Amino acid sequence: MVKEIRSDSAMAVAASAMKAQQARMRVTAENIANASSLGTTPGADPYRRQIPVFQSTNIDGATGVRLARVVPDMKEFATEYDPSHPAADAQGYVKRPNVDTLTESMDMREAQRAYEANLNVIETARDMNQKILNILQK
Repeated sequence: MVKEIRSDSAMAVAASAMKAQQARMRVTAENIANASSLGTTPGADPYRRQIPVFQSTNIDGATGVRLARVVPDMKEFATEYDPSHPAADAQGYVKRPNVDTLTESMDMREAQRAYEANLNVIETARDMNQKILNILQK
């Protein structure tokens, strides 16, 4: 059975997805900005990559999406030998952030495309509403 979705519900669902993708882009931008952020004390952890977690939500009887929380990526840190760095441990190794800028760039592009697709849904629903109004006026 196909569930009927009104155009205003479709726009609300697309708007929720746009807001979620905007949050995803913000988290991704933070990851990229901190890809070189190291600790400042001996043995300190560097910046830890953050991952957005989404959750479905009910919007006008349809299913939308929202950012539920942001969780740290528990992937291991890489190490680099640099005994002169303030964050070097007793053996001279410094922990590097677990951020891969190539992966983050791809995530950013994917979020941008999803945002644009949802913007197109809103524009299409608005155009359909306008056409319905034009038909009713005749």
